[in-house]
Amino acid sequence: MRIISGQYKGRRISAPKKLPVRPTTDMAKEALFNILNNLYYFDEIDVLDLFSGTGNISYEFASRGVKHIISVDQDYGCTKFINKTAEDFKMPIQVIKSDVFKYLENSKHKASIIFADPPYNFTIEAFVKIPELVFKNNLLETDGMLIIEHSKHTNLSHLNNYNYTKSYGGNCFSFFEILHNNEEG
Repeated sequence: MRIISGQYKGRRISAPKKLPVRPTTDMAKEALFNILNNLYYFDEIDVLDLFSGTGNISYEFASRGVKHIISVDQDYGCTKFINKTAEDFKMPIQVIKSDVFKYLENSKHKASIIFADPPYNFTIEAFVKIPELVFKNNLLETDGMLIIEHSKHTNLSHLNNYNYTKSYGGNCFSFFEILHNNEEG
C-alpha cells in the first residue's frame, strides 16, 4: 500500500500477508480524499477509523495533517501492525483493539470524520448497525460525516442520515451526515 499525499507521500507500507484484510485501493482512496480535501481542513479535525485493518486510511489522514486519529480493529495482528507503523512514522494514531460495535456502544468521543471499512460480506443488518450506533450515540461533530466503504452489491441508501454514494470500480463509499432539516428559524 502507498500513501498518496501529504507529509509521507509516496511511502510504501508493507503489511504482513497473514492479516485478515482487504485494503482500500489506491484509486478509491485517492478519489475519497479528493472529496474530503474540499470539505475539511485536515489539521482541524479528529478522525475515527473503524475496522481499520492495515491502517491504510489512518496513515493517509495522518500524512495530511490530522492531529488525532483513533483506529479501531478487533484483530491483534492488525492493531499491532498499526501501532508499530504509527510509532515508526511518528503518526498521531491511537490504536484500540476492540470489537467495533462494542466500541461504538461505549464511546463518548466525537469525531469530524468516522470512516468504516467493514468486511464486504457483512450482512445488511451488520451494515445498518454502524450508522445506527454512530447517530444514536451522537459520535459525529456538528458538520461531521460518516463514510462507509462497501461493495457495489450493497445498497445503504435507505438508511437514516444517508446523503449519497460514490462508486469507484467495485468500491463504494456511502456518506452519512447529521440532517439539519428539522432546525427551527
